[in-house]
Amino acid sequence: MRKKQLHPLFLAAFLSLATFAGAVSGQAPGERTRGDRPTRPRPKMAISKNDSLKTIPSRAAFDSLARVYQQGTPYALPHVMFVIDRQAKDKIYFINSQRFRFHKDFLLATYLVPRGADIFKPIYIDSGRRFMVGTIAWQEPIQRFTWELWEGDMATSELIKLADDVINAAFYTHVSFKPNSDRQTTASADLGIERVSQDELNRNQVYLALNTGSSVGRLHIIDKLDDTVEIGDNEILVLRELPQSLPPVRGIIVAKPSSPLSHVNILARGWGIPNIYIKDADKLFRGLNTYWIKLEARSTDYSFERVTRSEDIPNPPDDQIPPVNLTTTKLAPLAEMRKRDSISYGSKAANLGEMINKKVPGVTIPDGFGIPFHWYDKFMQENGFDDIILKLTDNNDFVHNPRVRRQKLVEFRQQIIAGKFDDALRKEILDRWHTQLGGKPVFVRSSSNSEDLPNFSGAGLYSSVANVIDDESLITAVKKVWASLWNFDAYEARVRNYVSQTDVYMSALVQIGVNMKKGGVMITKDPFDDRARNVVYISAVCGHNSKVVDNDGIPEQLLYSAQANSVTVKTLSQQQSALEFDEKGDLRPTRETCAGKDQRVLTNAEARALAKAALAIKRAFGGSAAQDIEWGIIDGKIFIVQARPYVEKK
Repeated sequence: MRKKQLHPLFLAAFLSLATFAGAVSGQAPGERTRGDRPTRPRPKMAISKNDSLKTIPSRAAFDSLARVYQQGTPYALPHVMFVIDRQAKDKIYFINSQRFRFHKDFLLATYLVPRGADIFKPIYIDSGRRFMVGTIAWQEPIQRFTWELWEGDMATSELIKLADDVINAAFYTHVSFKPNSDRQTTASADLGIERVSQDELNRNQVYLALNTGSSVGRLHIIDKLDDTVEIGDNEILVLRELPQSLPPVRGIIVAKPSSPLSHVNILARGWGIPNIYIKDADKLFRGLNTYWIKLEARSTDYSFERVTRSEDIPNPPDDQIPPVNLTTTKLAPLAEMRKRDSISYGSKAANLGEMINKKVPGVTIPDGFGIPFHWYDKFMQENGFDDIILKLTDNNDFVHNPRVRRQKLVEFRQQIIAGKFDDALRKEILDRWHTQLGGKPVFVRSSSNSEDLPNFSGAGLYSSVANVIDDESLITAVKKVWASLWNFDAYEARVRNYVSQTDVYMSALVQIGVNMKKGGVMITKDPFDDRARNVVYISAVCGHNSKVVDNDGIPEQLLYSAQANSVTVKTLSQQQSALEFDEKGDLRPTRETCAGKDQRVLTNAEARALAKAALAIKRAFGGSAAQDIEWGIIDGKIFIVQARPYVEKK
């Protein structure tokens, strides 16, 4: 069975990169509206004077923004994050780094990028990126300022030169470039700019406390970190060099000098774990590899001792057992469901049924029916798939090697899709589709019992099938939805959140498809300002809302305030294509646009109607928890296809 202490690297890398990375480029015109007429976009964002500066005219100005690690010690490192907006004529923001922890936080809080956009590749990988982001630090050992990029940043020579020119034009004294990877060293070699290496800063140094603290964990020396290495959340890692990202662990020891401003070091501070550089640590501690140890990291020295008493070794938390009712067999229409039926049909169907019964004003819920968890369980048992997953979770390679686990889960899902389907259930599904739903094109939507658990939403981990139009495709779609319970990312997320893998089940919702002319997602709060009350944040695109939920294309972003009855445009859509129903099934892209002359996707009247519907849905579910709602519009009518509690990803 699953070893609790082991956690997959792949998902953690994705999650922490998502936390670290900003989002893709997106226009942020700051357009406001009066009544139903948009005013001209303001020439610049309404950014508080406390958020950033355009220039650093003195050391005092730098210090007013700087965050300081190891303050009051010889290792103090004052530093300020920066953002260069190439689209705004290389405008630079020197960010108040006492207020904002990551570049992403600043970009989102100032609406320079939209919520829901791609959060990694366009800022750190693409050569044609809109933003350059990095950090400027005062290096006490050499009495100089340096600027640096994240170690995984793929900036070209041209981008590095641009950043160097912009920074030095806006800074009161010279700032040298500090490469953080071999690639950055090579890319900057022939630019004629001043550089400072990490080796130069750490020369002859054998110890550096990047983050002090104490911890007990199992020592894991990693000579080469790749997708075959499993990392547990109870481990103290010894790394020969710093990786681009890590999952949460108990402590980090780096055997080679690294930047205190690297992503992993910043995460370690957030996790509150000891994080230190010890020269040749991989050789010094080789004899203690796999043993439990206690690490005390202080500003100037450390202690390292083996833990031998079992009572001193922390236990992992117990697995969460998601609630489920496997006795319900009826294929029930949405109108017969209430929120309490989520343990039988999943929260997606149950929440829609709750809204139908509460008669939420201003919205239409497309008709559908739920296939309860019972039938997934029966299918898995009759095909012997339960035994297969038990054997996999007891297999050493599967448990300890993420690469093997990914491939085995692909094969397992293929087996599920090819599995024998119950004849009576097949007939009942098809009969209900043709009678209750009139044989109209449907979406088969996933809903696991492990979704919407405390502190774990599970949103986006499972698969749904769009625009199903014939009998065979419908049955196959149900099996695809069932199989998606074993998506790699879903499995990894459950491991990370201590959800029992042997107690998860999948239901399916068969629902009439909405061939949206406009669609999107809305949240009954401002995700970037916890102080705002009675507001609705709306992301909108032309065509089907998969373009929003799949993070494909930049949506229009609006903020509605109930108190002022106002609509504020945060970003205009940069969507390249829309999605519509294909006559052969599924969705197809189209170049048609719904945007008006002012490039708006939604009119102010539509935005207000959506926001009022969202607040009514929030009230229907008790009025306290923010709701995350998927919607579509056809001929002015609002369709709601999903509502669930909004869980913020920190």
